[in-house]
Amino acid sequence: MTIDDHYMETLEVVHNLFKHIFTGLESRWAKELSVIREQYSSEAVTFTDEPCVLHWPEAMDILKEKGIDIGDGMSDLNGAMELALGAAVKEKYGADFFMLDKYPSEIRPFYTMPCPNDDKFSNSYDIFIRGQEICSGAQRCHDPELVMQILDKKGIEAGDGLKAYIDSFRHGISPHAGAGIGLERV
Repeated sequence: MTIDDHYMETLEVVHNLFKHIFTGLESRWAKELSVIREQYSSEAVTFTDEPCVLHWPEAMDILKEKGIDIGDGMSDLNGAMELALGAAVKEKYGADFFMLDKYPSEIRPFYTMPCPNDDKFSNSYDIFIRGQEICSGAQRCHDPELVMQILDKKGIEAGDGLKAYIDSFRHGISPHAGAGIGLERV
């Protein structure tokens, strides 16, 4: 989607999309869900009114408070860390659905836009339900010179395939972001 002002606009759209889907399921299919829940225990997914977004440093602090070894705090989360973070978010914010953004740039792909305030972090995010990742997304880097700098920093050769990709941005493209929703994970 095109970004007008800030990539958080994308997170608002994703939050509203999932909230609509899950609250719609509960209201439109209540009878069917009650039959399913007789055999498979489950509860409705809880949402905050506004997007529940944790920035990477806050999430690392939460995990440290829970006694979890986060190493240098700049490595990707493992499944146990994600589940612990989900439980902590439920306890602190009352939400099953949350977003974690500002992932370290080192663990994200080269085409992810760096955070303009601190390039150690990126304008990227994962979406979680109860500590289970269901979706990843990011603002894509649309500046060809910045993409070249990132490739160089990551030690990636800009061969013919990447050259065509980067050259496409020289013709002009709006700031944009998106999310890869894995329906098999929802």
